[in-house]
Amino acid sequence: MVKFGMLIQDNNDSALILSTLNARYMHSAFGLRCLFANLGGIQPQAQIIEFTIQQRPIDIVERLLATQPEIISFGIYIWNVEETTAVVALLREIAPRVMVILGGPEVSHPPDLPEIVELADYVITGPAEISFKQLCDQLLGGKKPLNKIISGVTVPLDQLVSPYPFYNDEDIKNRLIYVEASRGCPFKCEFCLSSLDKTAKPFALDLFLQEMESLLARGARNFKFIDRTFNLKVSTSVKIMEFFLDRMTDDLYLHFEVIPDNLPEPLKLVLRRFPVGSLQFEIGVQTFDPEIQTRISRKQDNQKTRENLQWIRTNTAAHIHADLIFGLPGDSLDNFSQSFNQLVALNPQEIQLGILKRLRGAPLNRHTTEFAMRYNPKPPYNILQTADIDFTTMQRMTRFARYWDLIGNSGRFNHALPQLLGDNPFFRFLELSDAIFQLSSATWKISLKRLFELLHVVAIESLEIPRDVIEQALMLDYKKAGLKGVSPFLNKQENSKVVGSKANKRQLKHLAHDNILQQ
Repeated sequence: MVKFGMLIQDNNDSALILSTLNARYMHSAFGLRCLFANLGGIQPQAQIIEFTIQQRPIDIVERLLATQPEIISFGIYIWNVEETTAVVALLREIAPRVMVILGGPEVSHPPDLPEIVELADYVITGPAEISFKQLCDQLLGGKKPLNKIISGVTVPLDQLVSPYPFYNDEDIKNRLIYVEASRGCPFKCEFCLSSLDKTAKPFALDLFLQEMESLLARGARNFKFIDRTFNLKVSTSVKIMEFFLDRMTDDLYLHFEVIPDNLPEPLKLVLRRFPVGSLQFEIGVQTFDPEIQTRISRKQDNQKTRENLQWIRTNTAAHIHADLIFGLPGDSLDNFSQSFNQLVALNPQEIQLGILKRLRGAPLNRHTTEFAMRYNPKPPYNILQTADIDFTTMQRMTRFARYWDLIGNSGRFNHALPQLLGDNPFFRFLELSDAIFQLSSATWKISLKRLFELLHVVAIESLEIPRDVIEQALMLDYKKAGLKGVSPFLNKQENSKVVGSKANKRQLKHLAHDNILQQ
């Protein structure tokens, strides 16, 4: 049964619908709640209806039109623009009378706009809490602005109505609760749209904590802070963390995005107090290369970053999700390997290897010609090749990132991973990635048991790890994974019939290929 998040009671006469397509059901659209909170007198005529990108466009349209709306608005992001385009195209065919308003990062940077803009009546660029209300007031009053593209108006944060009361019980129970203690970012990293901000501005701390108290009282336990630089002002960070520590429960979970090179002693003291499973830090390292950092206007003290990551890993129970980006202007395979190996040595629980994407409006686009950067014309606009990285290498790295998620980030191969990585983690894992793909021709829909089998074959045949060493490590991981039945790599007698000569190695690859799940 499909679930939909509703903020007000479903009815048949909502004049205004605020909608978006989330990547997953567990995500909640914070931006829609900010808009809804600030609708003023027209709020009773409005409702929020959320979908996911997995749902069929025609089913989404049917649900949207069931309330006979006059206006439907959509939040457009890099992850949902294609699916939302299909929805709006259907709306134009079925209900051309309905006015369509778009907003969000993907449509906020004219003239660099996606094709969905051609299908819409109006587009609001930038911050929209006030401008969206004004536009809806006009349209519902029978007045249509002449300009299709409307620049959003920025207002002081204390003039905005809080969105937090508009998380409903279903959100509280089953979804991530997004919150923000500050808005904006003072840094100018060119790959990020936050580089367009002038600075970061905090919400009034006392009022923010009152809202958090209310959410906790309603049962919220899964908080994701969307602040781009949570630890920018350490005194505020400490107060927020102490607030949650004073109300800590076994099921409370907090996610923060932090600056990697800013970890003074007051923050360290409070971090030590968080129990296991309660705290995750998203730490954007992106690259350790000073030349690339300068080129993309990224200010980062690499030595402090290394020291802080090591301190967090050693002295706290926080889960570290560290980010690297492959494909930045001037990057190369050899160069990226140095950043990757440094980060592996610091032992974060997760390394998110992201392939560079072209964000509309991002200053990084100024490097496109000089570094011959070619991007996918379709979302998510991932980099396809550069002057220093050819298309084949980029494809290898895309598979590397996927296999790293399955093996390095999953936590299922803690015993085998050190053996697989050896003393040169990047190039060893690249060799492993190439070999797995040669055996399986798949990066998706590989069962866990099948993955163990593939690792066993590749470790022995490609990486030349002694059989007894890798089998002992894989057996420990296999038992911990709770898989039933005999492990696929213990029948040494049968394996020995295949492993040996070059012809038999080809036979082993053939057998492995026959057993994979179809991509």
